[in-house]
Amino acid sequence: MTGCSIEEATCGGGEYPVLSVGGTGSACVPNDQEPPKGYTRYPEGKVPEHVGDEWDTYWQTHTVDEDGRIVEVPPGG
Repeated sequence: MTGCSIEEATCGGGEYPVLSVGGTGSACVPNDQEPPKGYTRYPEGKVPEHVGDEWDTYWQTHTVDEDGRIVEVPPGG
């Protein structure tokens, strides 16, 4: 055992993660493309990089609304 851990990246090489507007869904988009309709880029400094990291966990209970504001997701939402 080497002591190293393998973290699962949020997206593959050449892609960036995007967040579903008004929901907790996410997707990966090629770096040379804009987010698809209904998705937006994560706010700067709050982008999840690995599954289970601080921001991945945060965005399970938060989202961005239509005006770009960070809001909590209602229970069951």
